[in-house]
Amino acid sequence: MGKWKDGTGALAVPAASTPVPLEVAASYRARRRGLLGRDGIAGALLIVRTNSVHTFGMRFAIDVAYLDRSLRVLSVVTMRPGRLGMVRPRGRHVLEAEAGAMAAWGLRRGVRVGVDLDQA
Repeated sequence: MGKWKDGTGALAVPAASTPVPLEVAASYRARRRGLLGRDGIAGALLIVRTNSVHTFGMRFAIDVAYLDRSLRVLSVVTMRPGRLGMVRPRGRHVLEAEAGAMAAWGLRRGVRVGVDLDQA
């Protein structure tokens, strides 16, 4: 993907039967806000240009998938609120969803996801 912008789209997970609704956080402000202040998310949030996240101030547990530059999953972890995630040196992007969602989608280490952004 070339230049990332804040927006919406769809996440293609090979094992999932349908695309997953996706929000993209590319700007400093959107990346900093992430899922803070929300009670949940329908789908997933892709935070670009980062290799670590935290859940301080979050209201719910999340699944976190660390992605490399080709959008291949390096690892998937579940984080409870109030935690600091480990830095993944090869990580370039982070995908977040409600806890349990990624297992349901078949998202695991080694899977390459696709991103289809809505055109405004």
